Amino acid sequence: MPLGIIDDNKLEHVPGTAPLSELNRVDTEVAGVDSGLLKHDSTGQIVLVPQPSDSPNDPYNWPRWKKEMFTLVIAYGCGCVGAIGPLLTPAFVPLATQFGVPLQRFTLGCNGSCIVAISVGSLLCNTIAVKVGKRPVYLLTTLGLAVTCFWAAEAKSFGSLAGARALQGFCMAPFEALIPASVGDIWHVHERGFRMAIFNLGVLGGINLAGPIAGSIIEKGSFRIAMHGMGGAMILMLLLVIFFMPESAFVRHNAINIDTSDKTVEIDEPEKEKTMQIEHHPTTITTMSSEPRQSYIQEITPWNGYWDHVSFWRTLIRPFFLGCSPIVLWATLLFTICISWLVLISITLSQIFSAPPYNFSVSAVGATNLSSFVASVLATLVAGYVVDGVATWMSKRNNGVFEPEFRLPVMITYLAFTATGFFAWGEALYRKEPWPVPVIVCMGLINLGVQLGTTSVVTYVSDCHREQSTEAFAFMNFIKNLFAFGLTFYANDWIAVQGVRDCFYVIGGTTVAVTLTTIPMYIWGKKARSWVYRSRVLDRVLKKA
Repeated sequence: MPLGIIDDNKLEHVPGTAPLSELNRVDTEVAGVDSGLLKHDSTGQIVLVPQPSDSPNDPYNWPRWKKEMFTLVIAYGCGCVGAIGPLLTPAFVPLATQFGVPLQRFTLGCNGSCIVAISVGSLLCNTIAVKVGKRPVYLLTTLGLAVTCFWAAEAKSFGSLAGARALQGFCMAPFEALIPASVGDIWHVHERGFRMAIFNLGVLGGINLAGPIAGSIIEKGSFRIAMHGMGGAMILMLLLVIFFMPESAFVRHNAINIDTSDKTVEIDEPEKEKTMQIEHHPTTITTMSSEPRQSYIQEITPWNGYWDHVSFWRTLIRPFFLGCSPIVLWATLLFTICISWLVLISITLSQIFSAPPYNFSVSAVGATNLSSFVASVLATLVAGYVVDGVATWMSKRNNGVFEPEFRLPVMITYLAFTATGFFAWGEALYRKEPWPVPVIVCMGLINLGVQLGTTSVVTYVSDCHREQSTEAFAFMNFIKNLFAFGLTFYANDWIAVQGVRDCFYVIGGTTVAVTLTTIPMYIWGKKARSWVYRSRVLDRVLKKA
């Protein structure tokens, strides 16, 4: 029983489990493979998981600066996408009056349509990305975001604005559903925690900074100016994607597999990947000595020839088969709870703080998110090091063997900070405490916990289902956004009827109950990974043409 995790005796090796240090060298020697064949990091102390191939074009072999630049573009893009969703929320009350519609209907049309479109877009964009690679999807949807921002800025009717927001939601989907998989495409297991934290910072930072910036712009100008500015930001993002986000999907041949097979060590054979090919080299598998490195011009072409021959419809339903995995089901539950309550807070801020006793202006309502942004930044500074550090420390205690469940102890911080924040938020607003209490203390605690919790969850899924991470995150985002869409139907009325304290007591209690399911997931997670592999339930649709 490795550190409280129930071991599995049905497979020689459970996918996801992997060596992280020289302490596990004996296992590779027993498997009949010279441990010297395994690639290590620059220190020579950490075994690289996954093992890169010998190809100079393998994203795992990219230079460090190229990987970091890719990650920075991700952070900026996710920040922009995170900002688009709540951009207008500080002004929901006056904008509903301006367009002549009830507040609940305006919320549903302006944010609800955006959220449900993200849900649908997560599936369709995932399907396209699996077929042709992620880069074409990022390029087209970034262009779509720029166009729809300018459309929304010029909308003359509520219907036109709602239509622009719906198309925006569809184009936002890849920056939620595909980014975690892109991070897994280029970073090794021991490096992912910090980069997942950067991704989460981009999303949460965009959400939290949109209010203060847009609120002031809307109050002193109009929502049209804010949307035009957002369109300009997306044009810059398009340029960054073109020049600094090459294709990260890669067909990896002849690499030593030490984390996703049922063997301790396995050599990936080309025929196992026969359903996929690169059009530039449709029949020849080359090695580092004979395969030419792609030029920069080749890398920035809109499409590099990546193609998956699995049928479109089979690819479309693939994410739903990930729902058969207990790991993905648990992560979906946690991920939905982690993020959706932030959506509820976002769409009710104007309702809460525009009313007595606070009577905030539009810009003041927007400024309430500043504490959330500061908390997210602080959490990012520690989240990656905590998630990676705890996993590495526990791996050393486990004789150098890494288990994905070592990501889960960090969920203690989510339980402590976020649940406390929700209870305190409801109580502070009920008692009409001075605004620094709910705004700085409560929202700060909530966002601190959410950043740590989401980093832990998405990294855990990436470690457990590396080869199916794109489908896993598409499924998770589909469910999460459907739930968030449902919130837009009743969030404002829920608070108006039941009161803010009772509402957030329910949310806090739900958060505690759901987070406690991390305990059985930690204990039986390895058995769950073994069952998923042995049942072959995913292979029936994921690996058939």
